[in-house]
Amino acid sequence: MSKPKVSVSQINIIAKNHEATLRFYRMVGLDIPEPINQLVGALHVVSKNDQGMLLEVYNHHLASIYHAGIRNGNSSRSTIIGISLESRDLVDVTYGKLVAAGFEGRQPPYDAFWGSRYAVVADPDGNDVGLMSPPDEGKASWPPANSPEP
Repeated sequence: MSKPKVSVSQINIIAKNHEATLRFYRMVGLDIPEPINQLVGALHVVSKNDQGMLLEVYNHHLASIYHAGIRNGNSSRSTIIGISLESRDLVDVTYGKLVAAGFEGRQPPYDAFWGSRYAVVADPDGNDVGLMSPPDEGKASWPPANSPEP
């Protein structure tokens, strides 16, 4: 019997401030459409990349309809949302733009041991968002060293 194909298909964000969250991800450079009209009070946005991965942003009202853990306060968060940027410079520019706009920088840009330029910014709900360039073998280093402090 062959193993079924399983892949990550989407990331869902339950936004405390839907408008601020959409603004953040638009500033990152993602194509984020306007919210879909749904139930009264429910906000939902779907952004799909070229590889078919979905980033869906809901408000608390909608999420509480389909997720009992949201309703009863029994949900968790320990995720980094990865955003691929096309160049090393764009990681620095995007990080700088987001921090200047008041979003919390959690890891300033640096050359990570795997060869990518990498930074982390918190979105409005406190989700860690990793900004990463394509890896450059010439920038890779081993053994890994701790990243610089913010």
